[in-house]
Amino acid sequence: MRFTPDTAFRLQLPGGQDLPPEIPLICDSPHSGIEYPDDFDSCLPPLTLRRGEDTHVDALWQAAPAQGATLLAARFPRSYIDPNRELADLDPALLAEPWPEPLAPGEKTRLGYGLIWRQVAKDQPIYARKLSVAEVQARIANCWKPYHAALDAAVERAHARFGAVWHLNLHSMPNNAFERLGLTRSDALADFVLGDRDGTTCEPALLDVIEASLRGHGYSVARNDPYKGVALIGRIGRPAERRHSLQIEIRRPLYMDEFSRERNAGFEPLRQCLTATLAAVAAHVRSQLR
Repeated sequence: MRFTPDTAFRLQLPGGQDLPPEIPLICDSPHSGIEYPDDFDSCLPPLTLRRGEDTHVDALWQAAPAQGATLLAARFPRSYIDPNRELADLDPALLAEPWPEPLAPGEKTRLGYGLIWRQVAKDQPIYARKLSVAEVQARIANCWKPYHAALDAAVERAHARFGAVWHLNLHSMPNNAFERLGLTRSDALADFVLGDRDGTTCEPALLDVIEASLRGHGYSVARNDPYKGVALIGRIGRPAERRHSLQIEIRRPLYMDEFSRERNAGFEPLRQCLTATLAAVAAHVRSQLR
């Protein structure tokens, strides 16, 4: 298969008979794509390559449209191209030829997880070749740009209609997240990490509502540790303009086997928790619009 701008994502809009009316709540899952295109040409076995996915995250939050929210999910895998990175966040060492524009690779690129991933884990390189400029540009045109266009359109439409917008950027994290980030820690990774770039991308009340719901269902919650949020919430979140953006990370063993990617017994209780959390967030949004 090959992606086109029309097939790079799934967009579920709110509305329907006997459902709550639309609210300015936009949920996006940029890393839950599991469809691998023919031109990927990775040297890794498929199951190893899949370790980069936020598998099932879109399914965990599937109740969003029933609460009046919009749900956007990527179909392409993040290791193919990562929509949660800026276009300049590209490792020139991956390329067979010079990139035609200035690049600004960041810390995630240094670790191997930039716009185009270099590896899925330490000593597990994705490619046994260099990538051409043309193929990276095709990934940008057919996947990255259409995803961003769909997300931007949903955010701007909601803000124009309601004068405010709340955005949840949905992810999952590996159980060895500290190690993958090069951190030496003795404490346990929380079940959920809420990231607002240290209080700069959304109102504190949104974190309070979500944390209370998650803790009420027995899950542990951390804030900005070890994930603070990356490109998407940094661009969307401007609380002074009533644009609130929050990244939510879920510890993967809560709901799936990290190696097989199969759902485990925790999937359904977690889905029910997130459905209740969405209802709490929707109630909060409605209260702020009154």
